[in-house]
Amino acid sequence: MAKIQGFRVRNYKALKDISFGKLWNNNEEPLTTLTAVIGKNGAGKSSIFDAFGFIADCLKNGVEEACDKRGGFSKIFSKGQSLDESISFEIYYREEENENPITYEFSVKLDEFERPFIYKERLRQRRKGQHKFGQPFSFLILNSGVGVVWKGETLGKQIEEDDNSLFNTDELISEIESGKNTEETNETEVIRLEDTRHLGITTLGALKQHPRIISFRKFVESWYLSYFSPDSARSLPLAGVQKHLDIHGDNLANVVQFMQREQPKRFKHILENISQKIPGLLRIDTEQSSDGRLLLKFFAQGFEKPFYAQQMSDGTLKIFTYLLLMEDPEPHSFICIEEPENGLYHKLLELLAKEFREYASSRKNSSQIFITTHQPYFVNALNPNEVWILEKQNDGFSKITRADKKPLVKEMVEEGLELGNLWYSDYLD
Repeated sequence: MAKIQGFRVRNYKALKDISFGKLWNNNEEPLTTLTAVIGKNGAGKSSIFDAFGFIADCLKNGVEEACDKRGGFSKIFSKGQSLDESISFEIYYREEENENPITYEFSVKLDEFERPFIYKERLRQRRKGQHKFGQPFSFLILNSGVGVVWKGETLGKQIEEDDNSLFNTDELISEIESGKNTEETNETEVIRLEDTRHLGITTLGALKQHPRIISFRKFVESWYLSYFSPDSARSLPLAGVQKHLDIHGDNLANVVQFMQREQPKRFKHILENISQKIPGLLRIDTEQSSDGRLLLKFFAQGFEKPFYAQQMSDGTLKIFTYLLLMEDPEPHSFICIEEPENGLYHKLLELLAKEFREYASSRKNSSQIFITTHQPYFVNALNPNEVWILEKQNDGFSKITRADKKPLVKEMVEEGLELGNLWYSDYLD
């Protein structure tokens, strides 16, 4: 399963310029399979969560719709910055353990009509054997929708540019279109996108001659950002099966129906396993309604008759859904959850954190999990290298630091103190 090793965001809301984890041009350690971002209210946790959502929306619907969904470009562009600058993102990810990581970058600006468009888009990868050193080769170079892509596994071209300058592709495009065959033009295509409001990988990721772009597009399409709502999960949708939970959880009954139909024995074991982890539950069962829907029945301690999902507490329904999400037979590549503690009894939080870690680190082909939280009980179950501290600086923008980079914190955890308690006592921020 592909994993994000590092992430950088610039000029997005309170995130003027933050990066965490491994990037192609730094010596940091890669992100862990379970990563949590903590911080006070207003520090920018929701902005990081939404940055992943913005990328997913750009791929699915285009940059203009992604901006409009958030109130427009001006609402998400960092305050006080020059319009000559852009909102930009960088993802450093590894598809497989034995493959070199790939860097994907894109940036967004306003055009002459003040509409957002994709200003720059890049995909880069080092040569085989260059795992840590050496300039990566760009195999997708697009400036305002015009540029060059290298087919298959062809390396591409080394380019030099900074955050606000663009590599001039005119000469390279002229060589390709003239039919001149050089090392740099071999296995290349000139790209001219009709609509610069859509990412190049959206189109190129559907063409079989670009397997690396196909893999990256599928990777982002497989992200799951949870906006879970207990009220939505209590709804009774029409009978039918669906493979995956949607972002709000309102198709929970359809997913349950799919899992029971496809793998009845495994699903029975899943329900038994989950019921043992939720305090006060004896067992979980299902019941077929007269109109073909599958209903969940929760047998609680002290009650003869079961409760249905529509009668369960927010917390029980929420933890059941998270545990069920981790049993998806076709797991998402990346699961992003904002404040999973809402509505949960505090003693369940350490259990949930441990379940997330065990799933992300020990199961084959499991999802990478990214959490934002402000609950010390949840953080108590985490290791310092899994926790990133987000703080707002005097200029109003955020900075981020990994917990084990603070020497005092690292020493106190090694002495047996819990990380969440240190945070509560103001040792982390």
